Amino acid sequence: MQTADGEIVQDRKEYESYMSRLFGTDGVRGVANEELTPLLAMQLGQAGAYVLTKEKAHKPTIMVGCDTRISGDMLANSLMAGACSVGANCVYVGVLPTPAIAYLTRKYKVDAGVVISASHNPVEFNGIKFFDGDGYKLPDSLEDEIEALIKSGMKDVKFPIGARVGKVKYRTDAREEYINHSIKAVSVDLRGLKIVVDCAEGASYYTSIEALKELGGEIVAIHNSPDGTNINANCGSTHMQELQARVVYEKAQIGLAFDGDADRLLAVDEQGNIVDGDQIMAIVGNHMKNQGKLSKNIIVATVMSNLGFFIMGEKNGIKMEQTKVGDRYVLERMKEIGASLGGEQSGHIIFLDENTTGDGLLSALHLLQVMVETGQPLSELAGVMEVLPQALVNAKVPSHKKEKYMDYPEIADAIAELNKKFAGEGRVLIRPSGTEPLVRVMIEGKDKKQIDEEAKKLADLIQNIML
Repeated sequence: MQTADGEIVQDRKEYESYMSRLFGTDGVRGVANEELTPLLAMQLGQAGAYVLTKEKAHKPTIMVGCDTRISGDMLANSLMAGACSVGANCVYVGVLPTPAIAYLTRKYKVDAGVVISASHNPVEFNGIKFFDGDGYKLPDSLEDEIEALIKSGMKDVKFPIGARVGKVKYRTDAREEYINHSIKAVSVDLRGLKIVVDCAEGASYYTSIEALKELGGEIVAIHNSPDGTNINANCGSTHMQELQARVVYEKAQIGLAFDGDADRLLAVDEQGNIVDGDQIMAIVGNHMKNQGKLSKNIIVATVMSNLGFFIMGEKNGIKMEQTKVGDRYVLERMKEIGASLGGEQSGHIIFLDENTTGDGLLSALHLLQVMVETGQPLSELAGVMEVLPQALVNAKVPSHKKEKYMDYPEIADAIAELNKKFAGEGRVLIRPSGTEPLVRVMIEGKDKKQIDEEAKKLADLIQNIML
C-alpha cells in the first residue's frame, strides 16, 4: 500500500495508523487535490460545522478566509458546501491573514472561523484550520470529535432540506476592519522610518502595506504581487536573503518578513542581520516590562527557543515559561497563567491582549513601536540577548514512524551520548515535525562547527535507520 506522500507501507495496521492522523499541530495539511481533496474539505466543513455549532439554538454562521494559493477557492467552496449541508451559514471574506480571521470571528460574533492555508509551505500544499467563536484554535478534544464524525460517515447527523439549508454571503470589506484594529491596538508614528516589507506573495500583500502606510512609514514593498502560484517562492520569512540585501541597498531602518498566511514575522536590522522570533520577543518583552505592561513579567516560549533567550530572561527579571513546539501550546499556557506575550523562534508571536493567535502585523507594529519610543536602531535593540550558535538539521523519515525514533536502540544511544557530551555547555533537542515527515535534530553549543557536524551526523543516522 502506498501513502499520500509516496511511502510504501507493507503492514495494514501501519497503513491504517498513517491514515488515522488527520489533524496535525496546525489543522489539517496536505498536497491540495491529492491528500487534501475537495471531498475531504467538504467533510471537514460538514463535521466541523456540526461539532462547533451543535449546541447553538440559532442557525450558526461560520467565517471562511484563505491565503493566496491557487487551491484556496477550490477548498473554501468545498468546505462551505459541507457546512451549508448541515444547516450552517457561511461568510466568505476571501484572502486575509490567519490572525485577521481569528479577530473577525470574535468581532462579528460568528460561531466559528476557518482558514484555508498551508502557512509557509510551498504552493502545492494547503491546509484547513478552525477557530472557535472566541477566535481560539481548537483543543485536541474537539479536533478528535470532528475527525471521529468524518470517519463514522456523519453517523446520526440529520441533513436539513428546504429553508433550513445554509447559504453563503460574500464580503470584501473585512480586511479594512482588521487593519483598523491593528493600528488602533499599536498606534505608532512611523514618519521618518524607511521599511522594506516582504509579503511572501501571500495574505499580507494588502493588509500589512496599507497599515504601515497609514501610520506614516516610507514603505518599500517586495513580493506583494500574488498570482496564486508564487506564494512563499524564495521569499518571505523562510527565505530572507533578498530582504537582507534590499534593506542594506535601500538604507532602510528595518526589514519585515511575513509568511504566506501572515501569522509570523521575522525582521532584518539596518545592517542586514536577521532578527528572529526570540529576539523580537526579547526586545518587545523587555520594553513592555519597563512600561509595566508585561503581564506578571512572564514570556511563554517553546523548548526550541534559543538558550540565550532564557538567559536573557533570567538577567532581566522576566520569568520564562516553556512549552512543547507549536503556537497552540504556547497559547494554551498563556491562557492558563495569564501571560500577555508568548511565541516561537520561528516568528509566531502572540499578543494576547490584542489577538488570539500569532499575528505578524501586530508583531511588526510592536517592534517598530520600541524603535520609535527608544530611538535605538534595531541592531542595538537586538543586543538585549546573545544568540548562542544553534544547528538544526532535518532527517526525512516515513510519516507513520516519525514519533517512534526512540524505539531504535542505536538512535537512542547516540542521543544519550550527545546529551552527555553537551551537558552544561549546550543542549540537544530531538523532535518529530508536527506537519511534515521529518525528525528535527537541534543542538546548541559554543562551537558552531562542532554542533553542525554532530547534528548532521545524528540526522543522517536517524534517516538511514528509519527509512
